Amino acid sequence: MEIFRGRSLWIETKTIRLPTGSEREKVIVHPSNAVAILPLNGDRCTLLRQYRYAIDQYILEAPAGTMEPGEAPLVTAHRELIEETGFSAKTIIPVGFIYTTPGFTDEKIYLFEARDLSPSQEYEKDEDEVIEVIDVATSELSGMIRDGRIVDGKTICLIQRCLGC
Repeated sequence: MEIFRGRSLWIETKTIRLPTGSEREKVIVHPSNAVAILPLNGDRCTLLRQYRYAIDQYILEAPAGTMEPGEAPLVTAHRELIEETGFSAKTIIPVGFIYTTPGFTDEKIYLFEARDLSPSQEYEKDEDEVIEVIDVATSELSGMIRDGRIVDGKTICLIQRCLGC
């Protein structure tokens, strides 16, 4: 049974049958799928210092965004990279996907590595995003994850997939 439907997500309660044969009532959140991109330029990368209202704080994270209905992940990655960083990438490499929190949602984030960056104004920044573009040495990323300066799950996964940190 549908509980809520918004522009980019819907929530339902559903009776599911577990592999053991027992049934349970569960709440499932169905957001739009998304992409996350790690822009790399030599031994440097671009991260965002972004305000997140759900936790009422700024965090460091990779550029990311929601896929529009019918939009391919690569198209979303290209658009979101420009919108959030002001850079276009000549080379965008898919590096897999992650499920964010499969205990209650089916959200999938497609991961990309972006290289050969150049300035672009093809897309405007979203009005509701508070973002500062940050340039970071890739050699600092592992330490930033360990000491808690980077706590965003998708960003940690993306850094691991692209750089093995």
